[in-house]
Amino acid sequence: MISIHENYSLKSLNTFGVEARALWFTEICSEADLTELFSDAKWNSVERLILGGGSNILFTKDFEGLVIRISIPGIRKESVGNEILVTAGAGVVWNDLVNYCVDHHLAGMENLSLIPGSVGASPIQNIGAYGVELKDVFHSCKAFEISSGKIRIFSREECEFNYRDSIFKGNLKGKYIITEVTYKLSAEFHPQVSYGAITQELQKRGIFNPGIKDISEVVSHIRVSKLPDPATIGNAGSFFKNPLVTLNQFEQLQSIFPDIVFYKIGNDQVKLAAGWLIEQCGWKGRVVKNTGTWKNQALVLVNHGQATGIEVLNVSEDIINDVRKRFNIILEREVNIF
Repeated sequence: MISIHENYSLKSLNTFGVEARALWFTEICSEADLTELFSDAKWNSVERLILGGGSNILFTKDFEGLVIRISIPGIRKESVGNEILVTAGAGVVWNDLVNYCVDHHLAGMENLSLIPGSVGASPIQNIGAYGVELKDVFHSCKAFEISSGKIRIFSREECEFNYRDSIFKGNLKGKYIITEVTYKLSAEFHPQVSYGAITQELQKRGIFNPGIKDISEVVSHIRVSKLPDPATIGNAGSFFKNPLVTLNQFEQLQSIFPDIVFYKIGNDQVKLAAGWLIEQCGWKGRVVKNTGTWKNQALVLVNHGQATGIEVLNVSEDIINDVRKRFNIILEREVNIF
């Protein structure tokens, strides 16, 4: 039987470590728990927040509604024809799933090592890193429809994935709760080393024919070297999306800023490194009262101990304004603001 807690502290449940309280809070460990919860009409009419690992959220105030933490466990795999499908409960820690796949020599997720958060959030955000996005390994997901209590299975096409985006952030926002996700992986390994940092680290280690575990370890090393551990200093990883511009916009920028860091996306789009843009505006490692940017990566905003969500939000606004003034580019926050 589920429990409903009142006036519940969320400080330990968000990786920024900012204090906020939920008017009501409950933890869900199965689809049956969701059925029980929404059998009470009260929870259909209040504001709700679905919480996973709390790694992509910034609280700027108390939440005057119901916070639902998804803790559905379990990982299993099966072979279907030539495909290997791995299914994980929405509450599984993302990196635990990646490690499971690496340990079972299943290729596809190794570039996504050490991304914070939970499995349930992965298709919502279409998480990605080092040349790989969730959509590249996604097969399907099960989701609980709040209004009807029915379970629906979403295919890759139905999720309408885009860069750090999906239908669950758009037309279906707030209508479904993801309960488990299935990924399509392969026993055949083709390393994705398009990001130079991976190649450089492999060469440094004297590895010229990398395996799945090698890529996972190298990606983890790179992330640790650039990003702070939320257990040590509060943060939500990359705070801003890398902006996409047209090829024409990029060529104009490159003529003014020849050292601009970029990645070509197809023939007519270019992804710019938001961290580079922010650093050029003098923000890397800057401290503003209790918050600021990380010393090794300007894309990461941090809590130096007693920051409020409002402090972090204000600094992010200052960064957006500075980048807009210098580059005429408007950065978009990747972190959800509440």
